[in-house]
Amino acid sequence: MINPFENIFIWIKEDWKSYPLRFTVEIIAWTMSIGCTMWMGYTLPNPPFIYLYPLFMVQCMLFAWSAWTRGSTGMIANYLLIVTIDVVAYVRML
Repeated sequence: MINPFENIFIWIKEDWKSYPLRFTVEIIAWTMSIGCTMWMGYTLPNPPFIYLYPLFMVQCMLFAWSAWTRGSTGMIANYLLIVTIDVVAYVRML
């Protein structure tokens, strides 16, 4: 019987081999996403959106590029919509 974690590690290894740049960009975007979420949670009820929105936008653009290189239409649409919403919110906030 194959360990489910073994399949995950095989998939990660194959993903790295197939497109190391995309893999790295996705890890950076994921790290930014987790960092922003933690920062926002730590600073509630008044998070510093002046700093968080640009970081959210950058990580979403990185994820959108990664989705583009994977050919994932749904994820591209999702991240581009989130970037658009964040840009509008950021402009309104300023």
